[in-house]
Amino acid sequence: MTETTVIRLRKNEERRLKAGHLWVYANEIDTRHTPLRDLPAGVACVVEDSRGKPLGRALLSPHSLIAARLYSRDVKQELSRSFFKKRIEQALALRETLFEEPSYRLIFGEADGLPGLVVDRFGDVLVVQTGSGAMEAHLETIVSALDAVLSPTHIIAKNEAAAREIEGMERYTKALKGDLVDEVSLTENGAHFVAPLAEGQKTGWFYDHRSARQAMAPLARGARVLDVFSYCGGWGVQAALAGAESVTCVDASETAIDYVHRNAELNGVAGKVGSIQGDAFAAMKQLIADGEKYDLVVLDPPAFVKRKKDFKNGLAGYHAINELALRLIKPGGYLISASCSMHMPADRLLEVIHSSARHIDRSVQVIGYQGQGPDHPVHPAIVETSYLKSWFCRINFSL
Repeated sequence: MTETTVIRLRKNEERRLKAGHLWVYANEIDTRHTPLRDLPAGVACVVEDSRGKPLGRALLSPHSLIAARLYSRDVKQELSRSFFKKRIEQALALRETLFEEPSYRLIFGEADGLPGLVVDRFGDVLVVQTGSGAMEAHLETIVSALDAVLSPTHIIAKNEAAAREIEGMERYTKALKGDLVDEVSLTENGAHFVAPLAEGQKTGWFYDHRSARQAMAPLARGARVLDVFSYCGGWGVQAALAGAESVTCVDASETAIDYVHRNAELNGVAGKVGSIQGDAFAAMKQLIADGEKYDLVVLDPPAFVKRKKDFKNGLAGYHAINELALRLIKPGGYLISASCSMHMPADRLLEVIHSSARHIDRSVQVIGYQGQGPDHPVHPAIVETSYLKSWFCRINFSL
């Protein structure tokens, strides 16, 4: 199969693409004209509307629900090293404008014109994730382009997501340049961190909450803080640096808790930061039973709603965890409640907070909202790129 492969859409299925979206779903393709299952993953193709008019060039993932992802409206654009290099340079220019330190998400998939690709930068270490068989097929070229633009000492592929199995891709972590490193170092909002790579989550760190963590600072000053689902202490350590009286980090992972304490020591706040290793729900119930109260509770759970069909159960999880948090907050204290679930809209999360508060006779004042940081730019035509939300709330007894 060559790069002249063509896929044709069914009638009227081009509207979303013309409006700026980049995804072609399998059920939008005219399979009588285009035998989708016979096409290999990773091949570049031309996408046509039902009348044969070219719409752009895309990468194929024929065994995925998202069967093709547009990477250019120019039907002649090849996936060359120079193409990747140009897109990477454009992404880098934005990050270098925004951040003084080389610690950020360098490539955020569709929003940076490279659908299915994520690259996080930790100084001279780049961590790459390919989220589609199509982008995986071009990994060697991507690495060459990254090396040409940044000359990092290490390029690590961390492709452990379970979703890869849907496209028949193996899960692996390996060095593509340099040796495989166990951990990475970064700077966020002036705080210094180390994070596990091999044993860590995703690329090792979650840069997306950077802005929200910065906005937390005035609420943490002089406060007794509870950081639930703390991972390596991104929220908790920064709360301590902002002047918190004390911080308790809760996480199920022993590795994550070890890094909480390493990061607290690294930033000179070890005396303020304690931890509880264990299930968040169980830990919070025990803290309630012990009569503990906090000035600020931060909830940053994993995605409870990974798929649309999980929404009902996930919603129940958000209700449960927010009610537990509200029970632990002193009158006049604060809640930061976050969700990284793409299928959980921001307004529904706020409804969860409000209804959970009403259930235990509390009132809520919304004082702020944060989305993902600017190194996770939003593509205005692709709602899926706007996934992160954090509500900042003041909690009182009911009026």
